[in-house]
Amino acid sequence: MMNRIVFACLLLSLYSAGSSLSCRWLSHKFRQHTENSLELLDTMANNSTNTTEDAELEVAFPHDLYTQASKASVGERLGFIVQILEQTAALFEEAHNSTLWEEKTVEDFLNVVTQQADGLRSCNGSNSHKKNKKLQMYFKRLSGHILGRMGHSAEAWELIRREIKIHLFRADQLASSLLTTN
Repeated sequence: MMNRIVFACLLLSLYSAGSSLSCRWLSHKFRQHTENSLELLDTMANNSTNTTEDAELEVAFPHDLYTQASKASVGERLGFIVQILEQTAALFEEAHNSTLWEEKTVEDFLNVVTQQADGLRSCNGSNSHKKNKKLQMYFKRLSGHILGRMGHSAEAWELIRREIKIHLFRADQLASSLLTTN
């Protein structure tokens, strides 16, 4: 009987230690990676010859989705941030051949964003999060409406770069809120 109690306590302590360790990445690395990705986006802007401030086409930023995500469970918030990072990576995969940005900068940006998504997945453990369809549609509109209609021009990519910068900033805020609730 005593062995079972000791075994149960041992399992409980290992589980507790494991669950707190799994999100150590969030508190130690996520902010660092966000700062790195924002710096890379700024480098892309500095390397761009485009100075256009106005755009013919716009896709409304999904503020309401962030509001909903901020009220969701920890696992759903992590899943939402992961989805933003995955969608961002997918969008910037298109940038390799159609931008004036240095290929190395784009590759570094993709690596950082992918590392962030992987790190957050490790925090969420085996909890698979269902994709937010509205967020998915928003990124499709960015790709089709902005990039497609504007012919993957430098102006279109500058709009995308600015939108993604806002997303990464908002995702960082959402991640920071997770640290205060844990």
